[in-house]
Amino acid sequence: MKKDNKQKGAVSLFVVIFAALLITVVTVSFVRIMVQNQKQASARDLSQSAYDSAQAGVEDAKRALLRYQDICNTGTDEDCSAIKTQVIGPWASECNTAVKSLSDVTDSGDEIQVQNGGNSNALDQAYTCVKINTQTDDYIGELGQDASKVIPLVGESNFDSIKVEWFSSRDLQGSGTAVNVPSFTDGVPLLNQNSWTSTSRQNRPSLMRAQLIEFNTAGFVLTDFNSNTSANGSSNTLFLYPSNIADTSKNFSSNIRLTPATPNTPVRINCKNDLSAGGYACSATLILPRTVDANHKAYLILKSFYKSTSYRVTLLGGGSPVRFNGVQPSIDSTGRANDLFRRVQARVEMIDTSFPYPQAEIDINGNLCKDFMITNDPDDYWINPACTP
Repeated sequence: MKKDNKQKGAVSLFVVIFAALLITVVTVSFVRIMVQNQKQASARDLSQSAYDSAQAGVEDAKRALLRYQDICNTGTDEDCSAIKTQVIGPWASECNTAVKSLSDVTDSGDEIQVQNGGNSNALDQAYTCVKINTQTDDYIGELGQDASKVIPLVGESNFDSIKVEWFSSRDLQGSGTAVNVPSFTDGVPLLNQNSWTSTSRQNRPSLMRAQLIEFNTAGFVLTDFNSNTSANGSSNTLFLYPSNIADTSKNFSSNIRLTPATPNTPVRINCKNDLSAGGYACSATLILPRTVDANHKAYLILKSFYKSTSYRVTLLGGGSPVRFNGVQPSIDSTGRANDLFRRVQARVEMIDTSFPYPQAEIDINGNLCKDFMITNDPDDYWINPACTP
């Protein structure tokens, strides 16, 4: 009996040992998972905080640009020259030089601290390097369906052509990289909305309208806008129609004069049917009626029909790229939170306050009702309830 009792006790002991080991393994694994999740959550929080710090640098850079414009518009030439050198001049290529022109930033040597409520920096946030570049290689943006955009054409040097590209991979819907390019070999039919953007054609590029407005600042008169078809017209419009032209000997760009040979007729633009290599599906180089120099002001108005699209505009002079000057500055900001860094690159609009311009006098989607009446009785305005002022 004693021998049997000893055997039963040994079995119980082994069961306890194995159960303890199992519980230990489960506990250690659970703790390990908790620690990993905590580290991931902490890393996400730090990453978001570093991103917020970089965005704070972008906002301070915007304020520096606004301050530069304000001083140059209202201050002395000496003050303008000084702030220009610091914000958009050669010094602006150095880290944080531009934002240090602001009086309310906290400069702590090699970085600018980000304050969180009063003068607190409890989260240890800062942006380490902010640079402003007012000379950019291109102008980029997005257009909503039937939306338009006025783009000032201001280059570092003279230019005679504009390259317009639109519909990138970010505009694709669903999986894949295929682009549904119209294959109309005869004519350029203007289809209704549903026919253009149906499910089978959801990845079809939009029809783009490009309108040029330019004038000589020395001898400009309003009648210069009356002619839009002559070789020297100051106001010209093209409708760029995406097409899949069968001639494989042609590349995916077109050189087109902004004075079309056949007015009021859309111009077919050869577009790529696949975006696996990136870039934009449609591309057209528009040859201007005359070279734009320092004595001319020029604007390009883009409008996207049928659907929204991303786009890119580049200036060319004699076939070589010409950089935009002070139109859409690029801001490069690196933020820090504790020991984690994030970098943000942003484009901002820089309006010429000395020559303001509206985006449009009127810009609507759908029908516009206009009813003109001269009367002394206010009740007459309600004669036609379908069209009221």
